[in-house]
Amino acid sequence: MGTDKALLSLNGVSLLQQTKAILERVCEKTFILGSRQIYSAYGECYEDIYVNCGPLSGIHAALLNSSTPYSLVTAVDTPFISADFFRYMIDRAIEASAIVTAPRIGGVVQPACAVFSRDFLPIAEAALKSGNYKVEPTFPPERTLLISEAELAPFAKAAEMFENLNTPEDFERARKRFSGQQL
Repeated sequence: MGTDKALLSLNGVSLLQQTKAILERVCEKTFILGSRQIYSAYGECYEDIYVNCGPLSGIHAALLNSSTPYSLVTAVDTPFISADFFRYMIDRAIEASAIVTAPRIGGVVQPACAVFSRDFLPIAEAALKSGNYKVEPTFPPERTLLISEAELAPFAKAAEMFENLNTPEDFERARKRFSGQQL
Protein backbone atom coordinates (compact mmCIF):
# COMPACT_ATOMS: atom_id res chain seq x y z
CA MET A 1 0.00 0.00 0.00
CA GLY A 2 2.96 2.30 0.58
CA THR A 3 1.50 3.81 3.76
CA ASP A 4 0.03 2.76 7.10
CA LYS A 5 -3.34 1.25 6.13
CA ALA A 6 -4.79 1.79 9.60
CA LEU A 7 -4.63 5.56 9.16
CA LEU A 8 -6.16 5.69 5.67
CA SER A 9 -9.46 7.54 5.64
CA LEU A 10 -12.48 5.77 4.23
CA ASN A 11 -15.84 7.52 4.37
CA GLY A 12 -14.28 10.34 6.42
CA VAL A 13 -12.90 8.06 9.14
CA SER A 14 -9.62 6.16 9.39
CA LEU A 15 -9.78 2.39 8.98
CA LEU A 16 -8.55 2.12 12.58
CA GLN A 17 -11.33 4.36 13.92
CA GLN A 18 -13.96 2.58 11.84
CA THR A 19 -12.90 -0.87 13.04
CA LYS A 20 -12.66 0.28 16.65
CA ALA A 21 -16.17 1.81 16.51
CA ILE A 22 -17.62 -1.47 15.19
CA LEU A 23 -15.80 -3.49 17.85
CA GLU A 24 -17.01 -1.14 20.60
CA ARG A 25 -20.58 -2.08 19.66
CA VAL A 26 -19.94 -5.77 20.45
CA CYS A 27 -17.01 -5.99 22.87
CA GLU A 28 -16.90 -4.92 26.50
CA LYS A 29 -13.36 -3.59 26.03
CA THR A 30 -11.37 -2.73 22.93
CA PHE A 31 -7.73 -1.95 22.44
CA ILE A 32 -5.29 -1.51 19.59
CA LEU A 33 -2.39 -3.80 18.81
CA GLY A 34 0.58 -1.92 17.43
CA SER A 35 3.01 0.89 18.03
CA ARG A 36 2.07 3.07 21.01
CA GLN A 37 3.92 5.94 19.37
CA ILE A 38 1.63 5.77 16.32
CA TYR A 39 -1.69 4.53 17.71
CA SER A 40 -2.00 5.61 21.37
CA ALA A 41 -3.89 8.76 20.31
CA TYR A 42 -6.71 6.43 19.18
CA GLY A 43 -7.08 4.46 22.41
CA GLU A 44 -5.45 1.93 24.69
CA CYS A 45 -2.61 0.28 22.80
CA TYR A 46 -0.40 -2.77 23.30
CA GLU A 47 2.73 -3.69 21.42
CA ASP A 48 3.85 -7.18 20.44
CA ILE A 49 6.07 -9.01 22.89
CA TYR A 50 7.51 -11.04 20.02
CA VAL A 51 8.43 -8.30 17.56
CA ASN A 52 8.38 -8.89 13.79
CA CYS A 53 6.68 -12.28 14.10
CA GLY A 54 3.51 -11.46 12.18
CA PRO A 55 -0.15 -11.70 13.18
CA LEU A 56 0.40 -14.54 15.65
CA SER A 57 2.41 -12.14 17.78
CA GLY A 58 -0.49 -9.66 17.74
CA ILE A 59 -2.94 -12.38 18.76
CA HIS A 60 -0.57 -13.33 21.58
CA ALA A 61 -0.37 -9.68 22.74
CA ALA A 62 -4.17 -9.39 22.60
CA LEU A 63 -4.72 -12.48 24.75
CA LEU A 64 -1.96 -11.49 27.16
CA ASN A 65 -3.66 -8.14 27.78
CA SER A 66 -7.28 -9.27 27.68
CA SER A 67 -9.28 -9.77 30.86
CA THR A 68 -12.09 -11.73 29.21
CA PRO A 69 -12.37 -15.48 28.50
CA TYR A 70 -12.81 -14.81 24.76
CA SER A 71 -11.22 -12.14 22.59
CA LEU A 72 -12.21 -11.03 19.13
CA VAL A 73 -9.14 -10.12 17.09
CA THR A 74 -9.48 -8.49 13.69
CA ALA A 75 -7.39 -6.58 11.19
CA VAL A 76 -8.27 -3.02 10.19
CA ASP A 77 -8.04 -3.70 6.46
CA THR A 78 -11.38 -5.52 6.12
CA PRO A 79 -13.83 -2.61 6.47
CA PHE A 80 -16.94 -4.47 5.30
CA ILE A 81 -17.34 -6.78 8.30
CA SER A 82 -20.40 -5.93 10.38
CA ALA A 83 -21.03 -5.78 14.11
CA ASP A 84 -23.78 -8.37 13.59
CA PHE A 85 -21.27 -10.83 12.15
CA PHE A 86 -18.86 -10.21 15.03
CA ARG A 87 -21.69 -10.85 17.54
CA TYR A 88 -22.58 -14.07 15.74
CA MET A 89 -18.98 -15.27 15.75
CA ILE A 90 -18.61 -14.52 19.48
CA ASP A 91 -21.86 -16.32 20.29
CA ARG A 92 -20.81 -19.36 18.25
CA ALA A 93 -17.39 -19.45 19.97
CA ILE A 94 -18.94 -19.39 23.43
CA GLU A 95 -21.64 -21.97 22.56
CA ALA A 96 -19.03 -24.36 21.15
CA SER A 97 -16.43 -23.73 23.90
CA ALA A 98 -14.00 -23.38 21.01
CA ILE A 99 -10.42 -22.32 21.48
CA VAL A 100 -10.50 -20.70 18.02
CA THR A 101 -13.50 -19.63 15.97
CA ALA A 102 -12.78 -18.29 12.48
CA PRO A 103 -14.54 -17.96 9.13
CA ARG A 104 -13.51 -20.11 6.18
CA ILE A 105 -14.06 -18.53 2.76
CA GLY A 106 -13.42 -20.48 -0.43
CA GLY A 107 -11.54 -23.07 1.60
CA VAL A 108 -9.28 -20.40 3.15
CA VAL A 109 -9.41 -19.71 6.88
CA GLN A 110 -9.43 -16.04 7.91
CA PRO A 111 -7.21 -16.07 11.03
CA ALA A 112 -6.99 -12.26 11.14
CA CYS A 113 -10.70 -12.13 11.97
CA ALA A 114 -11.29 -14.68 14.69
CA VAL A 115 -12.40 -15.26 18.25
CA PHE A 116 -9.75 -16.75 20.52
CA SER A 117 -10.25 -18.29 23.94
CA ARG A 118 -7.64 -17.55 26.62
CA ASP A 119 -6.69 -21.22 26.19
CA PHE A 120 -5.01 -20.19 22.93
CA LEU A 121 -2.43 -18.04 24.77
CA PRO A 122 -0.05 -20.90 25.71
CA ILE A 123 -0.43 -22.35 22.20
CA ALA A 124 0.55 -19.02 20.63
CA GLU A 125 3.40 -18.55 23.10
CA ALA A 126 4.85 -22.00 22.40
CA ALA A 127 4.64 -21.47 18.63
CA LEU A 128 6.31 -18.05 18.83
CA LYS A 129 9.08 -19.35 21.09
CA SER A 130 9.78 -22.18 18.64
CA GLY A 131 9.86 -19.84 15.62
CA ASN A 132 6.54 -20.99 14.12
CA TYR A 133 4.79 -17.77 13.14
CA LYS A 134 1.94 -18.99 10.92
CA VAL A 135 -1.40 -18.65 12.67
CA GLU A 136 -3.63 -21.34 11.18
CA PRO A 137 -1.27 -24.33 11.82
CA THR A 138 -1.48 -23.54 15.54
CA PHE A 139 -5.27 -24.05 15.65
CA PRO A 140 -6.12 -27.17 17.70
CA PRO A 141 -8.30 -29.20 15.30
CA GLU A 142 -10.50 -30.70 17.99
CA ARG A 143 -11.31 -27.26 19.50
CA THR A 144 -11.47 -25.08 16.37
CA LEU A 145 -14.81 -23.97 14.98
CA LEU A 146 -14.74 -22.83 11.36
CA ILE A 147 -17.67 -20.70 10.24
CA SER A 148 -18.81 -21.78 6.78
CA GLU A 149 -19.76 -19.51 3.90
CA ALA A 150 -23.36 -20.69 4.25
CA GLU A 151 -23.37 -19.37 7.83
CA LEU A 152 -22.02 -16.03 6.59
CA ALA A 153 -24.84 -15.54 4.06
CA PRO A 154 -27.18 -13.63 6.43
CA PHE A 155 -24.47 -11.03 7.01
CA ALA A 156 -23.04 -10.41 3.53
CA LYS A 157 -21.49 -12.15 0.60
CA ALA A 158 -18.37 -13.75 2.06
CA ALA A 159 -16.07 -12.57 -0.72
CA GLU A 160 -17.20 -8.97 -0.24
CA MET A 161 -17.18 -9.04 3.55
CA PHE A 162 -13.56 -10.19 3.70
CA GLU A 163 -12.25 -7.96 0.93
CA ASN A 164 -8.79 -6.90 2.12
CA LEU A 165 -7.35 -3.51 1.27
CA ASN A 166 -3.79 -4.34 0.27
CA THR A 167 -3.21 -2.09 -2.74
CA PRO A 168 -4.18 1.43 -3.77
CA GLU A 169 -6.57 -0.17 -6.28
CA ASP A 170 -8.26 -2.18 -3.50
CA PHE A 171 -8.61 0.99 -1.46
CA GLU A 172 -10.12 2.91 -4.40
CA ARG A 173 -12.68 0.11 -4.95
CA ALA A 174 -13.60 0.24 -1.27
CA ARG A 175 -13.89 4.03 -1.36
CA LYS A 176 -16.30 3.77 -4.31
CA ARG A 177 -18.24 1.03 -2.59
CA PHE A 178 -18.64 3.15 0.55
CA SER A 179 -19.75 6.16 -1.46
CA GLY A 180 -22.27 4.04 -3.38
CA GLN A 181 -20.58 4.46 -6.76
CA GLN A 182 -20.73 1.72 -9.34
CA LEU A 183 -17.68 -0.58 -9.15
